[in-house]
Amino acid sequence: MSGIKAVIFDLDGVLIDSEQAWDGARREVAGALGGHWRADATRKMMGMSSGEWSRYMHNELGLPESPSEISRLVVARLRALYNDSLPLMPGAGAAVRQIASRWPLGLASSSNRELIDLVLKLARLEDKFLVTISSEEVNRGKPSPDVYLEAARCLDVDPAWAAAVEDSANGIRAGKAAGMPVIAIPNRALPPEPEALALADRVIDSLSQLSAGLIESLAADCV
Repeated sequence: MSGIKAVIFDLDGVLIDSEQAWDGARREVAGALGGHWRADATRKMMGMSSGEWSRYMHNELGLPESPSEISRLVVARLRALYNDSLPLMPGAGAAVRQIASRWPLGLASSSNRELIDLVLKLARLEDKFLVTISSEEVNRGKPSPDVYLEAARCLDVDPAWAAAVEDSANGIRAGKAAGMPVIAIPNRALPPEPEALALADRVIDSLSQLSAGLIESLAADCV
């Protein structure tokens, strides 16, 4: 019988409450380096890989430093924040452990590799994910499907039978573009646009609602 074969989580906004932290770190760096913040910059960079958002800050926000230096400065701020107090989402550990007891887990994140590894270490969830992929390790960040397709490939699972768990518009679009059923937990601070949210196969309010039964129910939609 066919069914969901794996579950692939996003990181920022799903397992850690970090979207505002990313925005704050980028704003701080932009201000310190004399850049000009655009009103649409926050949403523009959501889901971008480190190479993409650092180039955006260099080219569009006017930061004179190289993209690699911009990325280093932003990541340094986030590392310090996480080491001081990891903003783990309520119920994240319990949800990951529960789902990992039933399905192999992947992680498809726009975060830099060093931040992914740091978060999972601090949260003591390293052993729960068989595969973790950063969008800096594929050609394109979200909303392109690359990071989800690579996670599914590494898990040896057809994307159609891998459930994606997302919070943002670009993340939902990326999961759907990969051909995956998507469970959306809308980010409260930066909610996805209605047209993006409408793409999700299931919408829940929090990780406490991410049950095995909910994930199993996706199989009927995939036939």
